[in-house]
Amino acid sequence: MSVPLQSRVTFDGRFARELPELAVAWQADAAPAPRLLALNESLAEHLGFDVAFLRSAEGLAFLTGNAVPEGATPVAQAYSGHQFGSFNPRLGDGRALLLGEITDADGNVRDVHLKGSGRTPFARGGDGLAVVGPMLREYVISEAMEALGIPTTRSLAVVATGRDVQRETVLPGALLTRVARSHLRVGSFQYAAASGDQDLLRRLAGHAIDRHYPSAVDADNPYLALFSSVVTAQATLVAQWMLTGFIHGVMNTDNMTISGETIDYGPCAFMDVFDYAAVYSSIDHAGRYAYANQPLIAEWNLARLAEALLPLIGEDQDAAVAAAVAALEEFRPRYSGVWLAGMKAKLGLPDGVADGVASPLANDVLTLLQENHVDYSTFFRGLSSAARGDARPARDRVLDVAAFDAWAERWLALHPDADAMDAVNPVYIPRNHLVEEALGSATGGDLEPLDRLVDVLRRPFDERPGLERYAAGPPEDFGAYTTYCGT
Repeated sequence: MSVPLQSRVTFDGRFARELPELAVAWQADAAPAPRLLALNESLAEHLGFDVAFLRSAEGLAFLTGNAVPEGATPVAQAYSGHQFGSFNPRLGDGRALLLGEITDADGNVRDVHLKGSGRTPFARGGDGLAVVGPMLREYVISEAMEALGIPTTRSLAVVATGRDVQRETVLPGALLTRVARSHLRVGSFQYAAASGDQDLLRRLAGHAIDRHYPSAVDADNPYLALFSSVVTAQATLVAQWMLTGFIHGVMNTDNMTISGETIDYGPCAFMDVFDYAAVYSSIDHAGRYAYANQPLIAEWNLARLAEALLPLIGEDQDAAVAAAVAALEEFRPRYSGVWLAGMKAKLGLPDGVADGVASPLANDVLTLLQENHVDYSTFFRGLSSAARGDARPARDRVLDVAAFDAWAERWLALHPDADAMDAVNPVYIPRNHLVEEALGSATGGDLEPLDRLVDVLRRPFDERPGLERYAAGPPEDFGAYTTYCGT
C-alpha cells in the first residue's frame, strides 16, 4: 500500500527511472510487530519529516517499507565489487532497498534507503534480514562521524521488526532507515562496465555527475573530471578517518561511495591504543584493511573505478589510460595535504610552520605512541594541557618519558595553540567497550545506555563533568576487540 507522508516530503524514483538496468523493483518483507528503537529527530526535521508521524503506526509502516510513500519506487540496486581483492560481478543489495530520493531543507537531494528489509534477488543465499546490534551500531557510529565532521551516510531510524533472526544464536530482528547523498558506489560502475553496455555506463556517469559533481559538465572531459572529483573526495575522506583513528574494516569497492561519504558500518571501530597494524574485523585475517593500509586500499579501489570509466574517458585506450593515471596520481598529494593539515591542527601549530618542520614532528609523535602503546584520542586531547604548561595528562601516558620530553621540547618551541587543539581533538569517541555495552543492553531491551552514549557523542569536543567514563579507554579486562560484518 502507499502512504501519504504527513509532512512536506515528496519522494522521487529517479534512480529507478533513469537506470532501470541497475534497479530491481522489490517489496520489503512484512515486519510483524515494528517498534521504534531509535529516531534521529534532528535529521528527520531537516529532511522535512513530521516527527510525530514517524513515531506513529503509519510512520513505522513507512520506516519498515511496509507502506510505500507516494512517488517512491522501492528497488534493490545492482552493483559489483572487489571483496578482499577478488572480483564478484554480481553483488547488489541482498538485504536492502532504495525507497527513492527526497530533497532536504537545504535543497540537497538525499536517498532514503532500508537495510535489513528482507531477501532480494541479490541475496546469494542470505536471509536478507538484520539484527538489533549491527543496525544500532551503524546509528551510533554514523552519528559520531557526523559530529566529528567526517562525511557519512546518516541513520534516520532503527526499528525492531518483531521477528527473530537466526545467527550464531537467535537474535531480535531490526531494520535501519539510512539517508545518503546517494548509494552510488565504485561497484556500481564496475557492474555497468562489466555488462558491456556503454550506454548504461554513460548514463550512470551522467547521473553521478548531476547528483554530485555538476561542474564536471563544463570540463573538457566530463568523465575524467568525474573521476578526478571522486579521487579528491576519497583522499579527503580517508585522511579524516586516519586523523581520528577510525578503521572502516571492510573497504571493498562496493563499500566506496562516489559521493565521498563513509558507508556500511560493519566491522568498524575507533582505535584505543595507537597501532598502525590495528585490525578489528573478524574476517580480515591478513590485515588487508588494517589502519595503516586504508590510504593504499582507497587508491587501489580508485584504480578499479578508473578501469571502469576508461571507455568514457577516451576512445584511444592508451591516451585514456594515461589521463586516468595522471588523475589518480593526484590521490597521494591530496591525501598527504589533508592529513598534514589535520595533524598541524591536532598539534595546534601556527599557520606559519613549514610542512618540512610539521611533517617529521607529526610522524615522530605517532612513532612515540606506537612504541609506547598509548591511547590515541586521550593522548591528543591531553596534549593541549601541555601547551598550557601542564604536561602530565599526555606525558604520564608514555613509558619512555625522555623520548616524550625530547619531542615535546621541539613541539613547544613552535608555540602551539591549546584552544585550537581542543576544537579538533575529541574528548569523546565511540569507545568500543561502551558501544558493546550499549548494543548489548539494547538487544536485551534497555535503550538507556544507547541513548546516553549517542547524546555524549553528538558533542565530541565539549568536555562535560560527570562523563569521565565516556572519555576513558577500555578497562583492562575488556581484552582484544573483534567486530563482525553484521550479516
